[in-house]
This record gives sequence, C-alpha cells and structure tokens, in this order.
Amino acid sequence: MARMHTRRRGSSSSDKPVADEPPEWSDVDEDAIEARVVELAEDGLSPSEIGLKLRDEGVQGTPVPDVKLATGRKITEILEENDADPELPEDLANLFERAVRLREHMDEHPGDHQNKRALQNTESKIRRLVDYYRGDELDEEFTYSYDVAKEYLE
Repeated sequence: MARMHTRRRGSSSSDKPVADEPPEWSDVDEDAIEARVVELAEDGLSPSEIGLKLRDEGVQGTPVPDVKLATGRKITEILEENDADPELPEDLANLFERAVRLREHMDEHPGDHQNKRALQNTESKIRRLVDYYRGDELDEEFTYSYDVAKEYLE
C-alpha cells in the first residue's frame, strides 16, 4: 500500500510469528502482568512503551514477549478496565506532539517551506484521526487547533 502523502510505497518488514499460546519459558502470572501494566501506566508510559518495557525487563525478571498471548487482552484493554487509560489515543497524541513541535519550528523559521508542508500533512492526518475517534474516544464537539493540541500535551 502506498504512503499517504508521497508516491512511494512502504517498506516491508518482518511479521510477528503466529502463536496461539505464550512460550514455555515465559510463565508469568496474569495478575502480575496486569499489575505491572497498570504500574507502568501510572508512571506515565504509553501502551507501546509498556509493551517494550515488559518485553525487555519483564515481570519479576521473566520477560513477557506478548501481553495479549499471556493475558488474553491487549494492553489498552487492561488499562481501560483499571481506569488507567490515557486521555488521548496514542497515535493522536504522537501527532499532536509532532504538530506542536513543527509549529514552534515554523515560528522561528518562517521560510522553511519543507517543514511548512510537513506541518500541513501532519495536521491533515490529525483531522482525519479526529473524525475517526470523534464520539468514541473524543467528544462529539472536539475540533483540532494548535491551542487544543498544546493544552493536551501540558
């Protein structure tokens, strides 16, 4: 599939191996994994960072290669059940952060046309995602602006 704002195609990468159950060497209790996920979320980590932390450090010294295989639920589902889910979806928050960073750069360097285009593309992606999340994750009246993005990131 082609990329959104260029004519190039995406580069292929390896897929995760198909597995129905966690590996034998990773025998961590589900409750311990859930407690660690909630603990890491309270420390301010995003769901993807939590997954990396569990993969690298694990729970009680035992790595957890895939939380969904070990617990039967995704990290975001665990966070929702324990009322520790982030205020914004992670992909939207990352785009907000990028848009704010690009806007601040444009304030300092108004002649940077390449970054002006990057900002336009990023804000286009944000508006598309806001339409997708409106009603479920976001309020019905939510509209994107630079000030709103800056408030969410503070």
